[in-house]
Amino acid sequence: MADSAQIGILPCPGGMAFALKILGHLEIIAREKFEERVKILAKSYKLPRAEVIRQMNLASDILPTAGDLDEPIDRQRASVYLVPAKYTRFPNGEFKTEILTSVRSTEIYVVQDVSNRYPLQFQKSDDPHVLSVNDHLFCLLVTVDAALQAGATQVTVVLPTFPYSRQHKKKGRESLSAARVGQMLEAFGVTRIITLDIHSKEIENCFNHLRLENLHGAYQILKALASVTELKDENLVVVAPDTGAVDRNKFFASILGRPLAMLYKERDYSRVALSAENGNITDMRLLGSVDGKTVFMSDDMLGTGGTLIKAMRKLKEYGADKIVCAVSLPLFSARAVDTFESAYREGLFDRIIGTNAVYHDESVLGREWYLSADITHLFARIIYRLHFRRSLSSLLDDRSVIKDLLKRS
Repeated sequence: MADSAQIGILPCPGGMAFALKILGHLEIIAREKFEERVKILAKSYKLPRAEVIRQMNLASDILPTAGDLDEPIDRQRASVYLVPAKYTRFPNGEFKTEILTSVRSTEIYVVQDVSNRYPLQFQKSDDPHVLSVNDHLFCLLVTVDAALQAGATQVTVVLPTFPYSRQHKKKGRESLSAARVGQMLEAFGVTRIITLDIHSKEIENCFNHLRLENLHGAYQILKALASVTELKDENLVVVAPDTGAVDRNKFFASILGRPLAMLYKERDYSRVALSAENGNITDMRLLGSVDGKTVFMSDDMLGTGGTLIKAMRKLKEYGADKIVCAVSLPLFSARAVDTFESAYREGLFDRIIGTNAVYHDESVLGREWYLSADITHLFARIIYRLHFRRSLSSLLDDRSVIKDLLKRS
């Protein structure tokens, strides 16, 4: 039986890699917090360290919600665990999740990477399956319901990529799919969603009670940027690839103390971008100067890559010397990886920085032009603070840690 004070991490098949990294960070955080607490209590009550640990475990065991009373009393007990589960994909495409341990009265964090396009293994199936966004989403729904049916007190969904987030507004007879996905999760009983750089902040307005924690990977991206260029370089200029990315790049320009330029694009929305070569951008103009400069450009999402490729080509035409692009959600849809490989060989850019919010293997991570920024530690810290009812303010606003990074660079 699980202890109600424990953090239960329940990964869907698509989110397993992300969940395991979160779990590793959580174990380290829990150990550090425990040692810090023991040290303070031992000093305050003038007790030996071993006695403090025994008393802390006794206080936990006395509670009626205590789990296994056979746990050792003279050392730290696990405060985070991976919830074992069995996932089945039936021949007709239906999914079933079966949780293999008691989660009654515990808080469960379901982790799912809906953008994982790599083969996944399921129970009672010899062949791995590549799931679509819709498959991942429904697998998430049945997993959430399984946790609640098993008696979990509440379920928080960890969604590094919020599905359908680009369908947050309509210009005609269209669905507001981003809002509906969130409302589906709320209707299923989800209490909170933790995501990264959601495409539109207005999506949060569609919920009645569900809370959305929108994290930002600016610090992790700048750490990766510092490995390829000097953050205090006077020759550095920040460029917003379109009007929708102005606020994001304005933040980087402000924190780095560098000028901000912008690319203005006109699109034909009657066309769907199928690839980098077959997009819907009809015209592009630069507001600002990049001649002889090192350009840093940031966006929330990289799909087919058409927008960034055209932007980089235009910046090169305007005289940019070096171009580094950062994306929070590197989807690399269709033939995007091959397209960027060709663009790199052509000399259009120097590096692409992407977070591991979207799972990739060495076919992407091993590219000379790709840098991966790990944001799982940020998710782990958020989960730890949420679980133990601590403030999230310092983690949601990362300007102070970025300023420390700039001082050290």
